Amino acid sequence: MIALSNESLSPLLDGQRLMAILRGFGVERSVELAEQAWSLGIDCVELPIQSNRDIDALCAVVAAGAALGKSVGAGTVVTLEHVRQARDAGAAFTVSPGYDPVVVRASFDAGLPPLPGVATASEVQAALASGLTWLKAFPASVLGPTWFTTMAGPFPQAKFVATGGMDASNAEMFLASGVRTVAVGSALGDPDQLKLLAAIAHA
Repeated sequence: MIALSNESLSPLLDGQRLMAILRGFGVERSVELAEQAWSLGIDCVELPIQSNRDIDALCAVVAAGAALGKSVGAGTVVTLEHVRQARDAGAAFTVSPGYDPVVVRASFDAGLPPLPGVATASEVQAALASGLTWLKAFPASVLGPTWFTTMAGPFPQAKFVATGGMDASNAEMFLASGVRTVAVGSALGDPDQLKLLAAIAHA
């Protein structure tokens, strides 16, 4: 594969301690939670697309974000059809649970920088060899904070987004382990965590 680069994600993710993942909330609730995330200082929002309902929600959040100058990504992109749907919905980037060179290439061809998932040294090495530096570590809560400090040794150029099982109770621990961005999902719907998330986002 010709070397690619997803460094164009840097303006979206650099300095963004938190990222919002809005999975399966439907149109109205997704827009509501996205606007809540933006108000907390969480600029980066991703909507997984696994149904027509999710596509509708992505389109709505993309429109809401455009009005505020916010970029929105499409998540759980695992097929070429998902890439097409993400592009047609106006997504700014794609996120995948694993590393698939075919999906990565298609995402680039669609003008959407990809954020592929990794969970092993082999996957990190393969993704970096293809030119990718921003990588989604999934499932982060299972991998644990020490996974990131360990990976920083052989792969100092990797920029990790920790996804899976993240909330206000463990985000700081992962950030302290070298994670660039922590992606939170259901925590955004928990009123008890909102102030904590805002504090983390602005730390």
